[in-house]
Amino acid sequence: KQWYQRRVAVGTFFFFDIIIRFVTWPGFISFFKNIFNILDILSILPFYISVIAHTFHSEGEEEDDHEESTRKKYVILKMCRIFRIVRVFKFVKHSKDLIVIIKVLISSKKELGLLVILLGISTITFGSVMYYIEHESNGTMFPSIMAGCWWSLVTITTLGYGDIYPKTAGEVKG
Repeated sequence: KQWYQRRVAVGTFFFFDIIIRFVTWPGFISFFKNIFNILDILSILPFYISVIAHTFHSEGEEEDDHEESTRKKYVILKMCRIFRIVRVFKFVKHSKDLIVIIKVLISSKKELGLLVILLGISTITFGSVMYYIEHESNGTMFPSIMAGCWWSLVTITTLGYGDIYPKTAGEVKG
């Protein structure tokens, strides 16, 4: 109940934000030409449809049944909630540091692409090698090449979760 009230409060805030922008926008057509306005409307639309559905659901329905039926009926509209993430990108233009980082990333896209390709090749190579070394040992943590690739990626990027690790001492089999 408390979570629902918070959702209503936040949804109402964004509704008034869109209304104020619409009223103060220089032209009706130009408001809908701005992609951020469309994304904001699409991101808040599922909330209001769920509020309307919540308001008009029959009294005999259980709350859980109603939530499940609403979830099934409005799957596509609920997918529009993803557009909320795009709102964050509107704030990038106000930060000089973020603009510098974006320019650096754009100017080094070839090098970053090469890095990703080399990471992919190394991951597949070392993941396959570890699978073929480890797959015959008892209690192996490498049941497939993909598990080996996961281990390789985590090890190369130095994350080291420890969920998969070699059991053998790495002896050479041939």
